[in-house]
Amino acid sequence: MNSKNLTLIVILGAILLLGGCGCSGYNNMVKQDQDVKAKWGNVQSEYQRRSDLIPNLVNTVKGAANFEQETLTKVIEARAKATQTTIDPSNLTPENIAKFQQAQGELSSSLSRLLVTVEKYPELKANQNFMDLQKQLEGTENRIKVSRNDFNGSVQSYNTTVRSFPNNIFANMFGFKEKGYFAADPGSEKSPTVDFNTK
Repeated sequence: MNSKNLTLIVILGAILLLGGCGCSGYNNMVKQDQDVKAKWGNVQSEYQRRSDLIPNLVNTVKGAANFEQETLTKVIEARAKATQTTIDPSNLTPENIAKFQQAQGELSSSLSRLLVTVEKYPELKANQNFMDLQKQLEGTENRIKVSRNDFNGSVQSYNTTVRSFPNNIFANMFGFKEKGYFAADPGSEKSPTVDFNTK
């Protein structure tokens, strides 16, 4: 076998190896990208559930005598803003995630103020409909936390793949970009309380 043939075989072998790595890396990135999008769908679903519970909560609270109208208005406005802030799953950039998180954070903050204000109204704390809504809201907040953690885990795996060599070469060629994470909210070292069972 002459050196020309040997060189040709080595080049063809390198091309086949690189092509095989490229196909495998590409398919893996597609799979992980789809996983991130699915996890994002779960996050949105849980936030939507919370958003759907809020009108019932507001209507229940409205029935209390002399309840602070300004507090209710802020919750309604924050909910409207949060539902308008959406992200296309194919554009989960850090900036877009931060905008989404800020809108949801404002709603969480308004909701927390509403729930603290309720403490002044013993008739609300005794209202069965209100108590049921409180439990549903508490469960939804827990599901939001789990969904966000699952999403962040999926994003971490995806981002590691697209930044690792040689995947980073194919990621750049095929447009696989890093995705954003949910960051901890300011003051999140203290868990928000959605519990009205005060003694």
